[in-house]
Amino acid sequence: MTNPAYHTTEKTLKGRLHRVIFEANTTAGKIFDIILLCLILGSLITVLLESVPAIAARHQTLFTTLEWTYTIVFTIEYLLRLYCVQKPAKYAKSFYGIIDLMAILPTYMELFLPNTHFLLVIRSFRLLRIFRVFKLISFLHESKHLLLALWSSRRKIMVFLFFVLLLTIILGSFMYVIEVNHNEGFHSIPQSIYWAIVTLTTVGYGDVAPVTPLGKTLASFIMILGYAIIAVPTGIFTVSFLDENRNRKSAAAELRCAHCNKKGHDSDAIFCDNCGQPLPKP
Repeated sequence: MTNPAYHTTEKTLKGRLHRVIFEANTTAGKIFDIILLCLILGSLITVLLESVPAIAARHQTLFTTLEWTYTIVFTIEYLLRLYCVQKPAKYAKSFYGIIDLMAILPTYMELFLPNTHFLLVIRSFRLLRIFRVFKLISFLHESKHLLLALWSSRRKIMVFLFFVLLLTIILGSFMYVIEVNHNEGFHSIPQSIYWAIVTLTTVGYGDVAPVTPLGKTLASFIMILGYAIIAVPTGIFTVSFLDENRNRKSAAAELRCAHCNKKGHDSDAIFCDNCGQPLPKP
């Protein structure tokens, strides 16, 4: 379906570009997006291989050529996107607009700051367009609900993280007092706090370990405590997600078709299952 903003000007250069670049439901648009996805994948593979010293030493000239080729192509694509939309500033500040810009900046930054071109892995975010190209929009809807659930539980999670931070400071300080005269690994309170964080999160690098019986007892307590603490944010998020899902289903149940007046549609329904007309957005 043609974008209404370009319906009357679709035969102009700007209108044709908009159909090709932004509308994946056309043949030309789908071909464009598939080629774009292949270029993004090729760019990512190039960056990954270039980070391997043995491979980079043999093919540095090839990698540099490919990197600049991809960057020039993506730069032209970004400028064309700005050219064919009605509000370039709005697109530039949108999620995809920012990602598109960040995908080309590292190569130009390399001229002034060495090794910044490895930040080109940001281009992987551009692969999110695969959901639009292959009609996987429902996956994006589900991710939106996950983000909403995470956002609604942000205050509880922040309070929990603040409590964990205070706990690691206290436990780290206790371990410093216990071990400082017996273990060079606990030579300062910040170092002891680092150990407490590593232990509480059950990471356990093993670079620092207590040697006194009291220190080992405290370490054992922190390890067991870590398992309990990990479950807390999961529970907070789960409750928020269930609430969000319940509200979504409730809103969908009340959604009424403007054409046949039917209610009680599925939560992810786009069209009325009775008359086939598009449903209003909840």
